[in-house]
Order: sequence, then C-alpha cells, then structure tokens
Amino acid sequence: MIKVGDKLPAGALQEFIEVEGNGCSLGPNTFDIAKETAGKTVAIFGLPGAFTPTCSAKHVPGYVARADDLKRAGVDEIWCVSVNDPFVMGAWGRDQKTAGKVRMMADGSAAFANATGLTLDLTARGMGVRSQRYSMLVKDGVVKALNVEGPGKFEVSDADTLLKQAQQLKG
Repeated sequence: MIKVGDKLPAGALQEFIEVEGNGCSLGPNTFDIAKETAGKTVAIFGLPGAFTPTCSAKHVPGYVARADDLKRAGVDEIWCVSVNDPFVMGAWGRDQKTAGKVRMMADGSAAFANATGLTLDLTARGMGVRSQRYSMLVKDGVVKALNVEGPGKFEVSDADTLLKQAQQLKG
C-alpha cells in the first residue's frame, strides 16, 4: 500500500468535462496523474462508489462544504476518485454540486486503486473491485498525509481531518 513519502503511481484518471475550454473537449477527458499534480498541492479522497449512501450523504458533501477552507490552507485542487466510469462521475458531480470545488475523477478499471494498493474487494456484494475509503494530501506528486478507513468506517478520511493536516503542512 502507498504510504507517506511515496510518489503517486504513474497513470491516468478521467474526468467528465461539462464546458469546452482550456484544451478540454466536452465529455470524458483523460488526465496524466503526474502532470496534474506537478507543482500543486492536491487533496485526494477515494471512496467505494458514486451514489452510494455514505459517499453521497457525508464524504463528498464534506469536501464541497470545506473546499474554500482547503484552498485557504494551500490546497490547489480537490479530487474525488472512485472506481466508476467518467459518465457516472460526471452525473454524480452534478447531483452533488461539485462544479468549481471538487474534480470528480474516474478510475474506471481500478488501475489507480490497484497501483496504490488501496483496493476493496466488494465482489461478494456485486460491486467488484473498488477503492477503499481514504484521503491523502499530495504535494508535487508526493504523499504528505494518508488516512485509510477501516472496513465500513468513516472516521479519518473526512474533509475536516484533511483540512487540519493541510493547515499543519502549510505551517
């Protein structure tokens, strides 16, 4: 499993873009993780699935509500990463009103989850391999804080915990 001090694995994530611009076309666009984190502080939180109860009721809304506070603490971008396709992540982002606050990044084939060692096997529940629930603070591609939840828990990957860590990192 990835740990504090490790560089994020090479790879790509997809984001559904609603408005054409900045070299991005409408619809799914693929982003290189190393390029997107270079020179930035990024708050990344991962979760098992779009439109699922805890993810929709607590995890995403917390980051949307704390987006401005995280930016003041030195975070350039906030990413929600889930093993869903970019169309689902785009629809979920609209539902959760994440525009301008949280980038809804799709890890459709669980490549990022596998590369970080943060997978969760929900095959027995009909959901396949998913992402564990976690949060991390990444500076210039290097993990500076990592909070991985225990099975069925939502105690350490919330926005308030990552905000405190971002404030400490900023110093």
